[in-house]
Amino acid sequence: MPRLADHILGMPGSGVRHILEQALRLDDAIILAVGEPGELATPAIRTAAAQAWEQGLIRYAPNGGIPALREAIVDKLAAVNDVHVDVEQVWVTVGATQALHQAMSLTLAPGDEVLVPDPGYTTFTMNAHMLSAVAVPYTLSPAKGFQPDLAQLEALVTDRTRLLIVNSPSNPLGSTFEPDTIRDLLAFAARHDLWVLSDECYEAFTYGIPHVSPASLDADDRVLSVFSTSKTYAMTGARVGWLVTPKGFTATMLRVQESAISCVDMPAQHAALAAISGPQDAVRDAAVHYRDNLAAATRLLDERGLTYLTPTGAFYLWIDLSHATGGDVAAWAERFLHEQRVAVAPGSAFGGTGEGWIRVCCAARRDDLLEGLRRLPAPGVRGAGAV
Repeated sequence: MPRLADHILGMPGSGVRHILEQALRLDDAIILAVGEPGELATPAIRTAAAQAWEQGLIRYAPNGGIPALREAIVDKLAAVNDVHVDVEQVWVTVGATQALHQAMSLTLAPGDEVLVPDPGYTTFTMNAHMLSAVAVPYTLSPAKGFQPDLAQLEALVTDRTRLLIVNSPSNPLGSTFEPDTIRDLLAFAARHDLWVLSDECYEAFTYGIPHVSPASLDADDRVLSVFSTSKTYAMTGARVGWLVTPKGFTATMLRVQESAISCVDMPAQHAALAAISGPQDAVRDAAVHYRDNLAAATRLLDERGLTYLTPTGAFYLWIDLSHATGGDVAAWAERFLHEQRVAVAPGSAFGGTGEGWIRVCCAARRDDLLEGLRRLPAPGVRGAGAV
């Protein structure tokens, strides 16, 4: 058999998926490893997709998306994100996953370097490998409050650095960046003439602070922004996101979008249109539900003496289990799944800085969430099991 390309053979896998695939084969596992909203998309969203199928709206759509959806996104960006763009800057994609890959393919040539958060979403590094680019991690550490260290970023830049990835609210951390931090990152990018890719998939879920879109503070058209319906509207399987580009990308994006996907399927786009342009009560209710789940979970962790990062966004808890994992949290998470029937995401799946930590999704049913947390080993308890 012919050999696959070297950059594909060297591509890292997903440590989260490794755990999830095993958990799905168990009948009694509590799955807290994957970021899946517990709610269903609203009836209006589901009806819009069903009606599109019934009406035969299953032909090719324009490369950038159906006009009504692009216009709704433009209105939403202005009203919610303080980002003011025209329709030709909005490109509907197969979820945020394709939008991230598209943005990285636009800005990275083979051998180019991209600064990725560590811990950070696994796809950032996987995409770099897919493009024969080099992922260079910048540390988000407990010592710095899980915020970027500008001095470290300055030290990491080389003449091959092309792109800085920013993710706020963060998956996996649940942390957020304040406006001054984002301004500092944009100024850093300007000093080194870097593109900035902003992953904002959890924009709807912040607690006590507003979400800030880097593009709203962008003075020189260097930010590409990625959004999704997946988490906001509980539409993970519908696969609708969008990439917002600076001006002047139309001709390039038409070619790139055509070569990658042609277009997103029309029923899913009509569902997204109903989601974005319809009532937002379900989004607000979900935010309250996740906030209350996080509060209940952190109370339990406090009672059990476990250390965690207090989340200000998303619906994850980043929990320190270094007292129990023996320096290999990935192996520990696998044992924990089979011994205690709870699937959690090992922190090392998100970068080397995550060693000893786990990510827990708090969008699950509260009873399942709390039961899973009760099975975590408290400090002073050896092995994979709980007290």
